[in-house]
Amino acid sequence: MECLVGGVPIYYETSGIGVPIVAIHGNPTDHRAMKGCMEPVFANRPGWQRIYFDLPGMGRTPGSKQIKSTDDILDLVLDFIETILPGQHFLLAGESYGGYLSRGVLLRKFEQVEGMALICPLMVSDVQKRDRPPRTVLVNNPHLLASLDSTDAELFRSIAVVQDRDNWEHFRDEVLPGIRVADTTFLHTISQRYGYSFDVDHLPQPFSKPVVILTGRQDSLVGYRDAWHLLENYPRATFAVLDRAGHNAHNEQHQVFNAILGDWLDRVQEVLQKDGLK
Repeated sequence: MECLVGGVPIYYETSGIGVPIVAIHGNPTDHRAMKGCMEPVFANRPGWQRIYFDLPGMGRTPGSKQIKSTDDILDLVLDFIETILPGQHFLLAGESYGGYLSRGVLLRKFEQVEGMALICPLMVSDVQKRDRPPRTVLVNNPHLLASLDSTDAELFRSIAVVQDRDNWEHFRDEVLPGIRVADTTFLHTISQRYGYSFDVDHLPQPFSKPVVILTGRQDSLVGYRDAWHLLENYPRATFAVLDRAGHNAHNEQHQVFNAILGDWLDRVQEVLQKDGLK
């Protein structure tokens, strides 16, 4: 489906019916990255509507000359949400750059957000200022890597902490397709103004709804220590640092991911029922 917002045709898909969850992928992937890791969580969980969409310049949503910064992308995301969920309450789930955008959505739509999941979230826009562990590979599989296309192998090798076939198949089906179609020229323009022009974590008050922050102990792209500083903003937050997991912690530790996301949904449902919203 497409939703025209500010002259930009945003591609999106929905799954299930019920309380809406807006899922925001990272950069430079597309909606398939979030759909691939999120859908298994809902295999036996009715009552939730998942909304997956492509950010501008990624997947099937084109870039636009009017969009020149993360501030602009956030404005587009906010307009998209207001168009498809006018005045409604919803949940947020964001991975990497999508976690950065999710915090912007929370700030702007504070009263409408009923819970938030941050998955290996980008915390610090300037890569030189991030507190990151060194690059580590815990499971190396040279035979698998040798069997792959050299470009694909290098992309997988650059991020995978566990280089086994299961993780390769997740990467191949959910991450690579978005990387291949990304508008690199447009995204380069955005990268020049990648950080917000405001303090995205300066909330009007602590966000008291259920939150989960899931990080990878071996995540050498965004790290895990910077995210710890968010906790005082979220008095109902679970913070998890998963060993044997890098920036794709949700795939490399998918069973733990499913359990942690399931717990988050249980906590959200409890609050919604208490407030008469579900």
